[in-house]
Amino acid sequence: MTRYYSSTEVVALIGDLTEPRLTAYLRASIVEPVATPDGPGFRETDVARLQLLCDLDENYALPDESLKMVMGLIDQLNAMRGDMRALMRAVATEPDEVRSRIHSSIRVLRG
Repeated sequence: MTRYYSSTEVVALIGDLTEPRLTAYLRASIVEPVATPDGPGFRETDVARLQLLCDLDENYALPDESLKMVMGLIDQLNAMRGDMRALMRAVATEPDEVRSRIHSSIRVLRG
């Protein structure tokens, strides 16, 4: 079962997060809670995103649009890493000769 955190719980969990800062992140659509019967709910991944956002904000004082762009790039990188893990698992199930050909092709393509 997925655990959802309320806005109040999230602010209490993350030391640098304040209600106004959370409101700004929500207004900028950098983090989007899910609808729950108790109101907006934040998942564990949202809590991690908010912690990262606070760290970026504290260390680099980026404007909201820049934070949104950085988080978008991080999301893309995480998606590609997931795709790469799936691809590696798929290749691992192939016969040795196929894996060897793939390995050789990668060496050639990487130059």
